[in-house]
Amino acid sequence: MNDNLRHALINARLQAADVAARLAVDPKTVNRWLKGRLPYPRHRWAVADLLRVDEADLWPEIAQQQRLISDEVQAVYPHRWAVPQSAWRRLFEEAEQEIDILTYSGLFLIEDAGLLNLIAERARAGVRVRVLLGNPDCPEVATRGHDETIGPDVMAARIRNSLALCSSLDRIDQAEIRLHRTTLYNSIYRADDHLLVNIHAYGTPAAHAPVIDIRAFESEGAADVYLSSFERVWNSAKPYQRGY
Repeated sequence: MNDNLRHALINARLQAADVAARLAVDPKTVNRWLKGRLPYPRHRWAVADLLRVDEADLWPEIAQQQRLISDEVQAVYPHRWAVPQSAWRRLFEEAEQEIDILTYSGLFLIEDAGLLNLIAERARAGVRVRVLLGNPDCPEVATRGHDETIGPDVMAARIRNSLALCSSLDRIDQAEIRLHRTTLYNSIYRADDHLLVNIHAYGTPAAHAPVIDIRAFESEGAADVYLSSFERVWNSAKPYQRGY
């Protein structure tokens, strides 16, 4: 029996049939999970999101089975779309000093009104927020559009959409948006010492590329490499001027 899952359902006031309907699976499948069967990863992540808990809280054996790569690496997701929504929310909720975002458009994140409002709330609470988006007119953005097989115009349009959606951040004293002209090998999402790094792969949309969950525990570690990279891009980027 999976008592952790059973108690989580009780706390959420949900029945097995409710979970089955939300995940589009047979109720018998959910009952098998309650009896101890381990779901596929995509179902574990969906259930954890639905119940607003960590996957390890429902299936602690998963955390025990994972081989520790290093003290810094907390998890490796095969695709960005596989990162649970709860992980993105927790990342920004826990920020007390800094939130940094380095990407080309980040539209998947910025068009989520709940996450964008959360980032704005953290900025109003005194957390420094720095957002780096690609300059939609630069050749590096056009090249990335070709590399992702969506075309330069679509990539530029996504950036302009993101700028329109998040321009309100620029009105908050603790938040700033800049435009970069950098060839990105990774997109970086950082809250204090916690980073989600989306690795870019040629010919692959960022949503389908892996994400590494990293905690900065020491200087000169993996996290420090990405933090230094962010600072270099930030220092070379130009402040966003409305009208793009």
